[in-house]
Formats: sequence, structure tokens, C-alpha cells
Amino acid sequence: MNQTADPRKWQIAFLALLIAALIASPRARAQDRTGDIRPAPYQTAWQDLEFGVILHFSTNTFLDREWGDGTASPSVFNPTAFDPDQWMEAIRAAGAKYVVLVAKHHDGFCLWPTAQTGYSVKNSPWRDGKGDVVGEVARAARKYGLKFGVYLSPWDRHDPRYKDATAYDRYYNAELAELAQNYGDLVEFWLDGAGSEGHVYDFRKIVETLRTFQPDTVVFADTGLFEFGDARWVGNEAGVVNYENWNVIDRHGYLRWRPVEADTPLRKNHWFWHPQDETSLKSLDELLAVYDQTVGRGAQLMLGVAPDNRGLLPDSDVARLREFGQALRKRAEINLSLRHAPTTPEVAAALDNDPDTFWSAEPGSHHSTLEVRFDHPITFDHAVTMEWLNDGQHVQKYAIEAWSEKTQTWTAVASGQAIGHKKVDSFPAVSANRVRLHILSSSSEAHIREFQLFRWGGHDTQSGSARPQLRRARLMGTSCSPSSGALCSVQSRTIARCRLRSQRCATTTPAAAIPRRRPLASIHGCAANESHDTRGKKVK
Repeated sequence: MNQTADPRKWQIAFLALLIAALIASPRARAQDRTGDIRPAPYQTAWQDLEFGVILHFSTNTFLDREWGDGTASPSVFNPTAFDPDQWMEAIRAAGAKYVVLVAKHHDGFCLWPTAQTGYSVKNSPWRDGKGDVVGEVARAARKYGLKFGVYLSPWDRHDPRYKDATAYDRYYNAELAELAQNYGDLVEFWLDGAGSEGHVYDFRKIVETLRTFQPDTVVFADTGLFEFGDARWVGNEAGVVNYENWNVIDRHGYLRWRPVEADTPLRKNHWFWHPQDETSLKSLDELLAVYDQTVGRGAQLMLGVAPDNRGLLPDSDVARLREFGQALRKRAEINLSLRHAPTTPEVAAALDNDPDTFWSAEPGSHHSTLEVRFDHPITFDHAVTMEWLNDGQHVQKYAIEAWSEKTQTWTAVASGQAIGHKKVDSFPAVSANRVRLHILSSSSEAHIREFQLFRWGGHDTQSGSARPQLRRARLMGTSCSPSSGALCSVQSRTIARCRLRSQRCATTTPAAAIPRRRPLASIHGCAANESHDTRGKKVK
């Protein structure tokens, strides 16, 4: 009898082992959008800031423009009452935690005395050419406890080197090195593909330049700049996250932790200040809706604020920012979860108003509940839930449920999929003495930093519109889902901003000259690098 093993059996056994290994490997599991991709520490620190302000102030401010063409004389830049302390006082009052200054917009005019070009404040009459807007704004921000970042526009409509990609890359990187070395820690660096159609940038070198001097700066960019960006654009400028918000996204099989930042201007339809424009100021209700549809859906809010041609924020803007901050602080005053009955230390960690503590479900679990009991029924209409993200985003489906003593059953008052950094759920008022966060599905054990209950009333966080005070409804079982009505919802940031500004563009620029904006993906054809770090993984 032939004792030689059949080689086909060895081949089958080997293939079976290989398939089993692939199924069990982290790389295969990484197809799960909330799988084992984790953020870098500076990303979670940035997400905890939640609310920032981007400042637009340049030659456009003095020319009633949104889109400068690079031909404005530096002599037009001459604010008569420049006071960044006034800006920061108002911004801090709004509740923002950081500011990003547009150090150079698309017109190429630089707000610091750069050695790379004469097209800057050093050739303006302001401060007799000895002023430094970037420096003064950075100092004022830190004086008021705000972190500071910059936006350096890649598109430059003034500098002749822009026509030569290699020469312009050297110019741009030299400017970036000045900003990265001379103005302290930068919390965020903005990149925008506006107007750059047909131009190729060396983004690898740009980010390397930044990282040499600022290793912990969050790089904000379109998903096109996928390999190097740390945060991504929401997809519109309306101030709304109109989809389930997962921090891990997939581009061509390459996974990265890329949280969302949602930018929207304080004044409708534009980012720079314009005269006779008081009617464009967003109302308090609109700002609260923006907050709930951005921060309340796990994103970062970036609110656009613009000083006027004096170098001051208009009085109406200062007042609205102060009202906004007061309203946010008032809403947070009465967290009903703090009134909970005695419970375990583990559960109490999610009810203590301290996001540095958190509750964890059983290790390895994919379904769990976090229950809060009260000695007496409470009435609430909003829930704020925060997920601990250091180990990744795990919750994939959840419900907020109230206990009915009458029917002896749990009834869902809100439900959703993603929680992420923070989720605000709104529903008709409910009274109950037992409430629970029911995690119906999670990729691993859930970690909950906060589970807070409030009675705010009068504001619908899901539709983003003011509504009449709802009469209390006991355990109606309504389930709230995010609004699907996006304002200016598009895939390309460039198209969105062009649409948002089209009316202003039309009044200042001939129609044929209005730039059509494209995302960075279509500009430089960036392919995801095969390498990966703790924030990204290539799936073969």
C-alpha cells in the first residue's frame, strides 16, 4: 500500500488554515468601520475642544469682497481700531475653545511680515508697515485661554511662482515654516482645495514641513488629502451633519481615524465682513440648531467670524456670540442624571458630569445596558451621550429607553446608530424613575463617558428649527432620527462654497471669472500610502 500522503489534501488543509487566519486577523476585521482603528492622543484632545472659530480678515474686508483676485494694493489694508482682544473676549464668551486665523487667503495677501514676498502687511500703512496680525491674534487668543491655529491657502492668485509647481511649493513651504516656528503651538492647520483646479501640490512635503515643527497639530482637509489629514470636512457649509457620523472612514480600502469638522459662517452666505449687512446675522435659534446638528452629532463646530474694516467685531456679532454662549451654559446647568439614586461606582462614572471618567461594559461584550434609577420620577426631553474614544468608536446601534411602571416595560424614546464623541438626542418630554442607555450593538465593549438627561424644551435638535413647547408625553415611544434635509449637501467642499457664495461672487466678479472649486482629491490625485500607523490601516 502506498503510504505517501495525497498532496491535494495538504493544499486543502493549507488553504483552510490561511482562510481562518485571515478571518481572525485585525486587518480583515478592519473592514468594520468602528473596528480597531484608534485615534492619536492629539486627535482626541482636539475633539474634546468641540467648538472653534475661524477668522477671515484681509484686503477683502476693505473692498467688500469674498474672493480677492490678488490685484488689491497692500495700501488698502489699514484697520483704524485693530483690537484682537475684543475678538477673543467675544469668542470666549460664545463658548469656543480655539481660533483659526486665515493667515493668507486665496488672494495671496499675508497677514504677517513674511520674508517670502512683499505682498503682506509690511507694505501696508497699518502700524507703518511694522504690524503683525498673526502675532497679535495669537497672543490675544492665548491671553483669553483659547488655542490658536492658522489657515494658509494653497491657492495663491497673486504670486507669479504659482504657475511653476516646484517653485511655488518651495515658496509655500517657506511660508509655512515661518508660521510653524514663530507663533507657538498650533492646534489646527487648515488646508483647502479652493480654486486649485489643475495645480499639483507636494502635500507630502507640506505636511512634513508642518510636522517638523508642530507634531501635534491637527491637519484639517477634504478627504482627498487622505493619507496626511487628521480631520475631515463635513461636506457642506450649512452647519449640519446629515448622516450617521463614524470617525473611521474608508478610502480605497485604506482606513483612517478622521473626525468631522463642520464649518459655517456666523453671517449667512459669506465669511468676510461686508457693509450694510445686518440682516445676514444668524439668530440664536439658528445657532443652537447648528450646535446640536454638529457638536450634537459627534462633530467639531467651526464658526466663521469676521472683523470689520475697523479691525473690530461688529457690536451685533459680539452680542449674538455672547447670547449663544449664555444659552449653551444655561442648557448645561441642570443635568438631571446627577440626581440619580445610589448606584455602583462604575455606573456613577458615567453620571458625574466629568468626561474624564467613564463606564465600561463587560469586556468583549457586544450588547449592554447602562441604567439610571431615581428616587422620584424625572421629566426630561433631551439626552446627551458621550463615548470614550481612546480605544476606538464601538457603539453601532443604541436606544434610550424609559421604564413604564404602568405597563412594566421599557419603551424607546430615541434611537440611533453612531454616538461618537457626543450625541444629543431630542424627543417629546417623558417622565420616569428608571432610564437606560441600551446598547443594542457594539463592535467591542462600549465605553461611555457621560449619559446626561435634561429638560430643555422649545428646541428641536433633530430638525434644527424652533418648535412650540411640547406637552409632556409619557412614554410615547417616538424614535428620533437625524434630519435628511441637508442645506447645500454635496460631495465637494469646493462646489458647496461656490454655491454658498454665488450671489456675493456675482456682485463682485464677472460670471466667467467666478472660480469653480474642486476637492483636493481631484487636484493632486493623492493615493493612500500602503503604510499605516495607529490611526490608519490599509486593507488588502
